[in-house]
Amino acid sequence: MATNTLSPSANLALKAPVVQRNQFLRRLAKEPTTICGLILLVIFILLALLAPLISPFDPLFQNISVSLTKPSIPYYLGTDKLGRDILSRMLYGAQISIRSGVIVVLLAGSFGTLVGLIAGYLGGWVDEIWMRITDIFFAFPGLILAMAIAGALGPSLTHALIAVAIVSWPVYARLIRGQVLSLRERDFVQAARSIGVRDWRIIWQHLLPNTLAPLLVQASFDMAGTILSVAGLSFIGFGAQPPTPEWGVMISEGRNYITTQWWLTAVPAIGILLLVAALNLVGDGLRDLLDPKLRR
Repeated sequence: MATNTLSPSANLALKAPVVQRNQFLRRLAKEPTTICGLILLVIFILLALLAPLISPFDPLFQNISVSLTKPSIPYYLGTDKLGRDILSRMLYGAQISIRSGVIVVLLAGSFGTLVGLIAGYLGGWVDEIWMRITDIFFAFPGLILAMAIAGALGPSLTHALIAVAIVSWPVYARLIRGQVLSLRERDFVQAARSIGVRDWRIIWQHLLPNTLAPLLVQASFDMAGTILSVAGLSFIGFGAQPPTPEWGVMISEGRNYITTQWWLTAVPAIGILLLVAALNLVGDGLRDLLDPKLRR
């Protein structure tokens, strides 16, 4: 007969991840607003992924004979001044917005995290130089600085993403640096140093994993801010350019018809509102779930 040869401590170690997962799910079940945000976010992601399959029309197809059609069958959200189906453009616009948020968070988060880890751990003149650089970025309003960068690079969606990423990285640098400053004096870091562990291994294997919780929370909020910023840059002509089915572009194209054909601006504006709200609800929930001091 087979017997369990694992020690009690080994059994506890194997069960620990399962117990932590169950505790996390129980806490999540007590957060209805977070669940609503997750459901809404999943819906947006699915609509974006399935856009080529469920879109009733080509988002760039023009049919002047049905221009400015009110919401009706088969144009469920109406058409714009060029007869393009608003629903199809919304679905593809969700792709652009979500992809933009992910790209900017990856770029800004990666660079800012690297700067924060190095500056916080090494300290001294390295920390001083990088923190003064972040102060320079914080001295300017983020959207104004992004407009200046995007304007210098030239109007396009790619340049808008680069501009927003350049503006966003100092937030991650400050956040991670603050975490590292408190972690580097902990016993586990001091013990690693005492046995001769190299600095880069301490940074990547000990410090970085302990900064992931606040990093995830910041990333969720930053995605929401990125979507707003990219839509704003596109609205004023620094971001995506027509005929790209981007929500900011759609609002810009429909603003002259807001008193008569309200759906041209209302539909993409509501899309931005719901997606940003979903990300903010998820961010609030992650902050409460991952920070022991804020758990209810």
